[in-house]
Amino acid sequence: MGSAKNSSNASRKARIEEMRRAEQARERRNRILTVAASVVVVAGLVVGAVVLVQSQSDDDSGTAADGKSAGHFVTGSDGVKTWKGTLGRTHVTKTVKYPTEPPVGGDHNQVWMNCNGDVYTKELNNMNAVHSLEHGAVWVTYTGKAKKADVDALAAKVKQTPYTLMSPDDKQKDPIMLTAWGVQRTVTSASDPNVGKFFEKFVQGKQTPEPGAACTGGLAQ
Repeated sequence: MGSAKNSSNASRKARIEEMRRAEQARERRNRILTVAASVVVVAGLVVGAVVLVQSQSDDDSGTAADGKSAGHFVTGSDGVKTWKGTLGRTHVTKTVKYPTEPPVGGDHNQVWMNCNGDVYTKELNNMNAVHSLEHGAVWVTYTGKAKKADVDALAAKVKQTPYTLMSPDDKQKDPIMLTAWGVQRTVTSASDPNVGKFFEKFVQGKQTPEPGAACTGGLAQ
C-alpha cells in the first residue's frame, strides 16, 4: 500500500511539474510573439479594432442571461456533486447569472483569472473564474465563517499547486467549497482528506474542457 501511494504521489508531482514546464514554455513563446507583433502593431491597429468589435458582437448574439446552463446536481457516494445537464462555453460581455454559487461552468468572460496557484483576498468576478475552470483549474472558495487557520492552510496548498486559485465568496452556502468544471463539493476543514482527493482528481482532470490551456497571462487583482 505504501509503495503504491508513494508511486501515485510521485506520478502526480511529475504531472504537475510537467504542466509547470509547459506553462513556462508557453510564456516564453508568448513573449517572443509579443515582440514580433509589436513591429506591425501600428499598421494592424485599425484592422484589429474592427475584428475585436465584430468578435464581441458575435459573442453577444443570442446569449442567454443564465449562461446557457440548464440541469441539476447529482451527489455521488464520495460527496462530490456533479452537474447533470448543459454548461455553455461561449465568451460573452453581458453579465451571466449562474444557477449555482460558486458556478461550476457556463458562458463566461473571454479573460480568465490567473490560476497558477493564485490566492486572492477579494471576491472574484464569477465570469472570469469560470473561464479558469474551463482551463482545468480547481477553485477554492470560503466565507467569513471559515476558520483563519483553515484559510491559511488552504492558501498554502493552493500556492504550491499549478492550475488552482482561491478567493473569498460570502454568497456561497458553506464555509469552504471546492469547485472544478461541472463538479463541486463542501469540505469541513483544510485537513479534510477530501481536499487532497479533489485536487488529485480534478486539477487538469478528465472534466477539463480545455486541458493544458494557460493559467497565466489572464486577469489578476
